[in-house]
Amino acid sequence: MPAIKANGIDIHYEEAGAPDAPAMLLVMGFGAQLTLWPDELVSALADEGFRVIRYDNRDVGLSHKFDGAKAPGVVKLTLLAKLGIRPRVPYTLADMAADGIGLLDALEIGQAHIVGASMGGMIGQHMAARYPQRCLSFTQIFSTTGNPRLPAARKEALAALVKRPASTDEAVLVDHGMMLARTIGSPAYPAEEERLRERVTAGLRRSFYPEGATRHLSAVVADGDRRSMIRRITVPTLVLHGEDDPLVPCEGGRDTAATIPGARIRTIPGWGHDLPPELIDEIAGEIAGHAKGAAIAR
Repeated sequence: MPAIKANGIDIHYEEAGAPDAPAMLLVMGFGAQLTLWPDELVSALADEGFRVIRYDNRDVGLSHKFDGAKAPGVVKLTLLAKLGIRPRVPYTLADMAADGIGLLDALEIGQAHIVGASMGGMIGQHMAARYPQRCLSFTQIFSTTGNPRLPAARKEALAALVKRPASTDEAVLVDHGMMLARTIGSPAYPAEEERLRERVTAGLRRSFYPEGATRHLSAVVADGDRRSMIRRITVPTLVLHGEDDPLVPCEGGRDTAATIPGARIRTIPGWGHDLPPELIDEIAGEIAGHAKGAAIAR
């Protein structure tokens, strides 16, 4: 996998598709490596005629780690959020958006279709709002606006997300990762046991760096309510969301679509907070169709 200097840090990325095809930048979410974008989805988008670029966000995978940077813990973050106080954090989602734009700069790509999942959708909102001239279209997948009035994650999903494994033994970490995946995953499309175990194991062996997730979480909490920012988005926007997402309830997607002028939303019953194989063709078709439609509209 190549690495490149972008926004002053090392970013690891992968590409698929023709180098001269329209670029599509995939932005992954909280604590998640680029490998959480399924190969099948990447291939499907490349087959649709896009140069697909996925990358490790800062502090995750093989990209730059902010070792020693202190972030507030979960308890303090929760307390400050309830008090309406934004915590001081090592970096922000705006900084992470600048990483993605910096990657496009380093690859000499003037414009790209932006696709963000979960926290990556929040980062994508910043890209679309702050760098509209760089964004051909924006697709948000199971993300939200930060509106404090929206329903919170289900208790079991939030508990699974913040729970620490009993040890750093690989078998324990794999079991923990599988528990998390099943808790937030799609009820209508449960992951096949062996496939899930292989994916979780491969991710752990590629990189295990839980400190980065703490800083990611602090960036999300500090970002607060983004509605005033995303109201300014003029980039053609598609919102995709599962109707059975236990981590980011579907109301988050609906609120996004209602806030961004002209945004279109597609919800899918039985879909949770993952990218199951059974939905890859449907999701890829929606993303590709939106991107191509935005290109024609220009």
